[in-house]
Amino acid sequence: MCSAPSLSLRHRKRPVDSTVLIIVLVIALALFFDFTNGFHDTANAMATPIATGALKPRVAVLLAASLNLVGAFLSTEVSQTISHGIIREDQISATVFPALIFAGLIGAITWNMLTWLLGLPSSSSHALFGGLIGATVVGVGVMAIDFGIVMSKVILPALIAPFTAGVIAFLVTRMAYALTRRYDSKPDGRDGFRWGQIFTSSLVALAHGTNDAQKTMGVITLALITVGWQNSADADPQLWVILACAFTIALGTYTGGWRIIRTLGKGLTDVKPAQGFSAETSTAATILASSALGFALSTTQVASGSVIGSGLGRRGSTVRWKTVGRIAVGWLLTLPASGAVGAVAALIVVWGGTWGILIDAVLAVAVILFLFRRSRRDKVDASNAMSEVADSGRAIKVTRNPPPTRRQRARERSGTKGTR
Repeated sequence: MCSAPSLSLRHRKRPVDSTVLIIVLVIALALFFDFTNGFHDTANAMATPIATGALKPRVAVLLAASLNLVGAFLSTEVSQTISHGIIREDQISATVFPALIFAGLIGAITWNMLTWLLGLPSSSSHALFGGLIGATVVGVGVMAIDFGIVMSKVILPALIAPFTAGVIAFLVTRMAYALTRRYDSKPDGRDGFRWGQIFTSSLVALAHGTNDAQKTMGVITLALITVGWQNSADADPQLWVILACAFTIALGTYTGGWRIIRTLGKGLTDVKPAQGFSAETSTAATILASSALGFALSTTQVASGSVIGSGLGRRGSTVRWKTVGRIAVGWLLTLPASGAVGAVAALIVVWGGTWGILIDAVLAVAVILFLFRRSRRDKVDASNAMSEVADSGRAIKVTRNPPPTRRQRARERSGTKGTR
C-alpha cells in the first residue's frame, strides 16, 4: 500500500496534457460504465411485463430507455453522494486521483460484463463503489475512504432495501389476490393487471433513471472537481454531464440485457399479471424513496427482492431458491470482486504512471471484447429471452373439486332439514 505523499512525488511532474488525457479517458470509461449499467438493469423494470405478455419485448425496452432518459433529469441527490461522499477527495493529490477513478471504473465494468454474461442480476452500483474503494485503498490508503458514508448510504440500504421491497411486494400481492378472489376460476379474470403493469413498469424505469444515471454523473463530477475544472463547493453535475449520462444510460437500456431479463422474468418464479403489478409497485416505491434521500441504492437488488416477495405472496407459486442462492452469492461477491480488480488496476497505475494508465486501458478493452465474444456462443436476444412467455392462465392453483365452503355446508344442512 502506498501513501499519498509518495504518489504525489511520483506524479508531481506529470505534464498538463497528461492530465487532460486521463480526464478524457475517465469520462469515456465512465460513460461506457453508464452504458453497461443501462443494459444490465433493463430487467429491473421490464422483465415482469415481458414475462406476463403485458408488453412486447422491443416495445418494453424502448419505453424503459425513454423513461430512463427523462428520469436522469429529475434528481441529483445520488450524484452528490458519489461526488461528495464516500471518498475524501481533499486528501488525495489532484495528479493521482483521476487515475484511481479510472482504475475503479475498470473494476466496475469488468464485474458488470461478467455478471451479464452469467445472467446474474447483480448491482452495478456496488460494482462501482467496490472498484472505487479498492483503487483508492491501494493508491492512497484506507483513511481516504469515509466508511461512515459507505455504511449509512451504501451497505445498510443494500441490506434493508431488498428485504423491505420483498415484504411490500408480498403484502401487495396478497391484497391483489384477496380483492380479486372472485376471478379465481376464470382463466383470464386478472388481465386488468396487465394494463396496470404498463404503468408500474414505466414508473420503475423512471425511478431507475433518477437513481442509477446519477452515479455516473457523480463519478465524472468527482474527476472534474479533483483537477479543478469544477468548483469543489458545487457538487451538482454540469449540464453537459447530465445530458451525456442520460443519453448513454438510455442507449444501454434500449439494447436490452436479455440474459438478465430472462433470469428475473422466469428464473426466480413464474410471474403472473397481478404478481408482476405488485412487484413493480414495490420496486418503484422503494427506489423513488431512496433517490429522494440520496441513497445510492441497488435497483437490481430491490427488483429481485420484489419478484421474490411477489412469488411468496401468490398462493400456489414456486420460488426457485437455487437461482435465488446464485444471485445472493453474486451480491456478496460484488464489492470485494470489483474492489480487487480496481485494486490491481490501481497498482498498475501506481508503478507505471502514464504508461500504467495506457496498459490499464488496453487490458480493459481486451477484457470487454473477450466477454462480449464469449457471449456470442450462447446468444440471448428479444427472440429467445422469453421463449415461454407466461400466458394469463389461472393466476393461482384451483382445485378441480374444491371442498364446500362454510356457507355452502350451512345451506346443505338447512336444505336437508327442510326435506325431513
